[in-house]
Amino acid sequence: MQKEKQFLTKSKFAQMIEKVVTKKKLTYMDAVIHLCEQHEVELEDVRKFISPVIKGKIEAEAMCLNFLPKVSQLPID
Repeated sequence: MQKEKQFLTKSKFAQMIEKVVTKKKLTYMDAVIHLCEQHEVELEDVRKFISPVIKGKIEAEAMCLNFLPKVSQLPID
């Protein structure tokens, strides 16, 4: 749990996730798991550090992979 302090804020953790997604070409879900393993933090403990933006990106990925039901979207013209 001490390594959890390295994240400090949602914005810092979001930046770490974005960096991993870009550099390692991982999905957002995989990036969160990667960072948790790298910093020896339990997935349950990192929930409070996931920003709404990252949460939305993870939900979008999950819908594309059929892990979550797809929601209706209005067509954008």
